[in-house]
Amino acid sequence: MVTPEARPFAKTGGLADVCGALPRALAALGHRVTIVLPKYRSVVTGGAAGTPADIPFGAHSYPVRFVEQRVSDGVTAVLVDAPALYDRDGLYGDSRGEYGDNAFRFAVLCRGALELARLRGARPSVIHAHDWQGALAPVYARTVLRDDPIIGGVRTVLTIHNLAFQGNFDPSELTWIGLGRDLLTPELLEFWGRGSALKGGVVFADKITTVSPTYATEILTPEYGFGFNGILARRAPDLVGILNGIDTEAWNPATDPYLPAHFDGESLDRKAVVKRALLASVDLPHDEAAMRRPVIGMVTRLTHQKGCDLVAGAADRLMGVDAAWVMLGSGDGWCEDLWRHLAARYPGRVAARIGFDEELAHLIEAGADMFLMPSWYEPCGLNQMYSQRYGTVPIVRATGGLNDTVVDVDESPDAATGFKFRDYTPDGVGWAVDRALGAFRNSQSWKAIQRNGMRRDFSWDVSAREYVKVYRGV
Repeated sequence: MVTPEARPFAKTGGLADVCGALPRALAALGHRVTIVLPKYRSVVTGGAAGTPADIPFGAHSYPVRFVEQRVSDGVTAVLVDAPALYDRDGLYGDSRGEYGDNAFRFAVLCRGALELARLRGARPSVIHAHDWQGALAPVYARTVLRDDPIIGGVRTVLTIHNLAFQGNFDPSELTWIGLGRDLLTPELLEFWGRGSALKGGVVFADKITTVSPTYATEILTPEYGFGFNGILARRAPDLVGILNGIDTEAWNPATDPYLPAHFDGESLDRKAVVKRALLASVDLPHDEAAMRRPVIGMVTRLTHQKGCDLVAGAADRLMGVDAAWVMLGSGDGWCEDLWRHLAARYPGRVAARIGFDEELAHLIEAGADMFLMPSWYEPCGLNQMYSQRYGTVPIVRATGGLNDTVVDVDESPDAATGFKFRDYTPDGVGWAVDRALGAFRNSQSWKAIQRNGMRRDFSWDVSAREYVKVYRGV
């Protein structure tokens, strides 16, 4: 697996969770997985010096060290140590924006991963690349290494976690990353006059996966395709959506170390202890009147993708309902300011915590009655799955993985796990919240919705078996 991040080594988002959990789930099924990722400044390797190697790029090469770390039975991580490229403040950029040499930084990762296999003399069964940062691995495998005895002919899989990020670069970079200018054509790497690492991966990979079935269909449309819809349409027979799993050990209401009380589907009444602790922790009223009022939680990046503009448009209506709000997140300055304003305007009903706090995130998931995710698009999403596991009913926009993982009351009353809305409008999100509040008033049917969600199996074992089908298929 070629990836820019993986837990426990480096994380900026859900990609790291996937590349941390999927290999372990595959190993539990009897497979052996090597994860290759950069050795960033934040990565601690216990002082191992690593094995030196020169990564060839045509007429020149780049020196690195491969630092091997055991992750678990059947899973090994190899960190590409190149301090000039990876020993920086951020993984992909800093306060001034993305690093200007990202194309070369991740070309070293991709070509380095293949060179590692060549140096070992061990032919992989499958090369699995993740997002644009790993997408040049299939390109190298099918071009400069197509006749190599180790890499040549090895099948490749590319997973797109978020199509909005495409790894576009100036064509002059091709010389430095060891690829010929003959690849800069509209059929191959060229994208609106630039090179695109992601497009290269889409064109050259044997199979393309993405992180939910609905997102796999959405990215074929102009609205969600980010200019790639036509490119992906040509590969539609080789495109499959596989839902991400979640870490069911870290997110388990029966054992969660961050909670003041534990519960399961048969002891839902104990959830009230966590609700009271949540309200107290964010300085909201937690008397009996407050406890009768539903708490709506959010743990989110404050961006357009996550529906921040939708919340802004519906703010008066949402904050006017008979509920308390607890929001944890950070992101765009204007959206952070919006939540600060709402907390100041409704001091007894709205709590906004800007930043990230692992304990508070778990308290919100476990202590809230409802969890709002009004995303414009959401390739998979994890919080709606966490929420259901904790008996916290999700209210989501019917997009991507949110659509695939939440069963609306109107879709199947007996199997319902939450509430969905389709129109990306203030009225749409307001309507969904109103429906949830109406259902909350009937405690018997509400508990049925909670228990339905808590019975869902979102473990990585399910997803890993789907990936094995893809690997065997290629």
